[in-house]
Amino acid sequence: MASKPNLKPGRPWFSAGPTAKRPGWSSQAISHELLGRGIRAPEVVERFAHGLRLTRELLQVPADWVLVYVPGSDTGAVEAAMWSMLGERPVQVLAFENFGKVWATDAVEHLKLNPEVIAAPWGEWPDTSGVDPAKDLVFPWNGTTAGVRAPNADFIALDREGLVICDATSAAFAMPLPWDRLDVVTFSFQKALGGEAGLGVAALSPRAVARLDHYEPPRPVPKVLRLRDGKGFDRLLATGSMLNTFSVWTLEDWIDAVEWGLAVGGLEALIARTDANAAVLEAWVRRTDWIDYLARDPATRSTTSVCLKIVDPRVTAMPEAARQALVTRMKALVEGEGAAFDIESHRNAPAGLRIWCGCTVETADVEALTPWLDWAFETALAE
Repeated sequence: MASKPNLKPGRPWFSAGPTAKRPGWSSQAISHELLGRGIRAPEVVERFAHGLRLTRELLQVPADWVLVYVPGSDTGAVEAAMWSMLGERPVQVLAFENFGKVWATDAVEHLKLNPEVIAAPWGEWPDTSGVDPAKDLVFPWNGTTAGVRAPNADFIALDREGLVICDATSAAFAMPLPWDRLDVVTFSFQKALGGEAGLGVAALSPRAVARLDHYEPPRPVPKVLRLRDGKGFDRLLATGSMLNTFSVWTLEDWIDAVEWGLAVGGLEALIARTDANAAVLEAWVRRTDWIDYLARDPATRSTTSVCLKIVDPRVTAMPEAARQALVTRMKALVEGEGAAFDIESHRNAPAGLRIWCGCTVETADVEALTPWLDWAFETALAE
């Protein structure tokens, strides 16, 4: 049985959302000047616009795209795009993890679009050979709950007629995104840069803006999801204006995170930090016989939301409820020691572990984490 490790991660936060704050974060670093001001005050609107400009720079969004804030984190951003844009053409949805399934449910039950749902079991990337460039497509680039990501974007045609709505919430700032094959890219503050939850961003290509300009959806669209005004795309949204009252503190915290990203070397540095963290975890998985990736194909394994399954025969023989109880006990053991927090899999995923390896996590902390996982497993199994 493994002995209890001596070294603990200095920052034991491995949640997949909200994720760890940037290294060195302090509430004192957040600007307080505009707290308590009206959300429509010119200074506040300009500050929100400044946040969009910094985000564009760090994420390397093409110059002819526009960015808008949306309430409801990434969920709100995806649903704003779906409610405001879909219906002109047939729709396809890739559903290979929890949120892809949510977007499929939205399209089927709420928007009544009769979409073609291209599904795959947990841990697998779907067969994209049937993706039709004449149809609109909705899909997550990185499945936060399954640890499966797109291996590439070759299945998306450059000369497509339909729009591609990409949920990139756990991919943005951590993986290269093929902007020329996407039309709507959404993400939230709470994922790759450790911002506060509640706000999302939708980046819209010229083709997406054109859809908003000429297509009026045949359904009521709630105000908080409304990207159109009476004339088409509501262009005020691209200037820092908001659909409703947003948290200035949350925005200031986001600006702090983006400024950190730029200061440490920009997008390339953030991707390199993420890759280094994932590589440490991969080395541990390779030498550890009781654990493996949920994602079967190495080409589709996430480097941010790394989802793991327990493959020890003593555990695989257990009923699902017993496996879940074992994971719950492991989580309690490491949290009780202050060694790691929030390492369990998503509630709708198979029982296992999920370790966030995004850029705000330090590589040394991932290295310090793995002996604690071994200890927790052996301790929980022996109880």
